Amino acid sequence: MAIAMNSRGRRAVFPTSHRGTTGGAHRILASSKAVVYGIPQDQNYGGIPNEVPDRMMKLSAIPSNFTLKDHVYDMLRDAITEMDIYAADADLRLDERSLAEQLGISRTPLREAIARLERDGLVSVAPRKGVFVQRKSLEEILEMIVAWAALESMAARLATVQASDAEIATLRKIAAKYSDGAPGARISEYSDDNIRFHQRILEISKCSLLKDLADGLFLHMHAVRLRAMGEGDRVRRSVVDHEEIIEALERRDADEAARHVREHTMRLHDHVRRTWTRLELDRQTTETNIKNQGAA
Repeated sequence: MAIAMNSRGRRAVFPTSHRGTTGGAHRILASSKAVVYGIPQDQNYGGIPNEVPDRMMKLSAIPSNFTLKDHVYDMLRDAITEMDIYAADADLRLDERSLAEQLGISRTPLREAIARLERDGLVSVAPRKGVFVQRKSLEEILEMIVAWAALESMAARLATVQASDAEIATLRKIAAKYSDGAPGARISEYSDDNIRFHQRILEISKCSLLKDLADGLFLHMHAVRLRAMGEGDRVRRSVVDHEEIIEALERRDADEAARHVREHTMRLHDHVRRTWTRLELDRQTTETNIKNQGAA
């Protein structure tokens, strides 16, 4: 698994020393003083006190609450979110050495982040076998989809009252990209915008608790939608459903908006229940492979 820029757009800033020392740390200009990780320092650059030459890299100050293990956790979680973990050939094993080298850190903060991911149920750690991204069972996936349908349909109902016309228009802007009738030719792009569409409904509901609850399901729902979007005619059906949802929101029809969102998500539920019959078998095969790797 390769890790680059955080998918939320955050810049990855790590000490050049694996132990977090300031000897090779980035220096930042703030209030006419150089600071090292947010701590003011009296420095002399080229004989001019407390000034940083234009030729030097200028970076934003690192937040005072920055901790390396939290940053590593965010990056790993975002990278896992981008994985197609329900693909039949998905490589679910995470190699600690490779991850540490890519991030330019020691294994201590990496292992702390992995322990947190394990507590969150996102990875499993098998002694002497490795770290593996955790798939959900078919029954768990179906339950998550039902829960998401309930949360997002309520968000749609609230959005008819709480969202401004401009906020609802952002949904139409996302959908308009695929009005040419051929979204299936851009499945990867459409899949990303599909997720963005549903997250936006939660955002414009103005109910932070609803969004927080949905965020807890997001990683696996993202992976489920990623796989399902390429199956059958789901892309075409999705485009039609999104248009109906937008029209109901624009009319400020709470009942219709909630119904369209709920039915749209439950169609995903029915599709997964009918066609993902091999998921449990695939999961058992993965667990067997993990055991075999540990014995090797």
